[in-house]
Amino acid sequence: MRKRFSVAVFFRAVVLLSLSACVSVPAPPVQVPGGGGGGNGGASPSLPTALPPLPAAPVDAPGIQHEQVPGALPQNTSGRAGDHDSSVTANEKRAPAGDSFTLGRFERPFNADPMDVYHSYIDIIYTVVYLDSDWVYASITVKDDGTGKSLDGKYGFEIDVDLNGGGDWLVFVSKPSSTEWTTDGVQVWYDANNDVGGTAKSQTDSPPFRGDGFEQKMFGDGDGDDPDLAFARIAPDDPYTVHLAVKRSILRGNSQFMVGMWAGNALFDPALFDHNDYFSHDEAGSSVVELEFYYPAKAVHELDNACRIPVGFIPTGDLPGMCPLPSVSEREDAPPASCPREYLVCFDFGSQTMCYCNQPIP
Repeated sequence: MRKRFSVAVFFRAVVLLSLSACVSVPAPPVQVPGGGGGGNGGASPSLPTALPPLPAAPVDAPGIQHEQVPGALPQNTSGRAGDHDSSVTANEKRAPAGDSFTLGRFERPFNADPMDVYHSYIDIIYTVVYLDSDWVYASITVKDDGTGKSLDGKYGFEIDVDLNGGGDWLVFVSKPSSTEWTTDGVQVWYDANNDVGGTAKSQTDSPPFRGDGFEQKMFGDGDGDDPDLAFARIAPDDPYTVHLAVKRSILRGNSQFMVGMWAGNALFDPALFDHNDYFSHDEAGSSVVELEFYYPAKAVHELDNACRIPVGFIPTGDLPGMCPLPSVSEREDAPPASCPREYLVCFDFGSQTMCYCNQPIP
């Protein structure tokens, strides 16, 4: 009897254990390695354990909250200047005109010698300056060659505040990609020691002068004392036009100044201004075949600029770097209808407009 009783008890115990395996029971607490408690010195038990919780994902710093953003461009322009279209002679590995190293004018949207690669996206065709109460706007249109090439260069403008031919401020954007105003890729530089242009502003210096260009970075990608200092975008209605805007506060009350537009790749570097001082003519080369001793473009390549536009005044005489003044007989009060845009130059001041066509004579 005792032996049968023991067997029965054993089988009941087995049944109960089997049933308990089907019931959800809270797991006992699990010790974490290094934690306190338990007679095993805090070591993990031999039973499988749940993975420890993942660390919290890093939280990005809050984005810059812009308080002042440019709006639509003003209706009235403050100056316009065309620039040579190098696509017309690109297959000949040369620029049509507009390249004068001595005067700081560059028409070099090509690779260096042998100039067999033409970069339409840095070939400036047309530039416009606008003003409103808060902003100086610059509009740069480059060549649309029909290939859908993106704007992979740098685009910007110099401001000459004291009208001496040397740039005081440089504003530019690298590889713009948005049609909304943004600070991404936008930089603002200042020439605090006034050495841009050397001793002969806008012209080559003799003996050569190599300064430090625009040496003070005042703003970059929204980082600066004023996170709203400068913006850029691709024009909403033209994928080959770049808009830039910088606050008028940098002018420090000056109402008369000159603006010169630039486009380029690696040579568009604040430290290299002015390029015709930093490099010799022999080093830089030339993009026009007529200068046979310097052709082709060498150290200075993939760079284009337009003549400077006077803003806030109608000039009565030539200023260093400024678009050349037309003769009295060439001046018109409205853009000549027959003039291609790349050769049009207009100085606008209030209700006054002076335009002329800078198209070379064949």
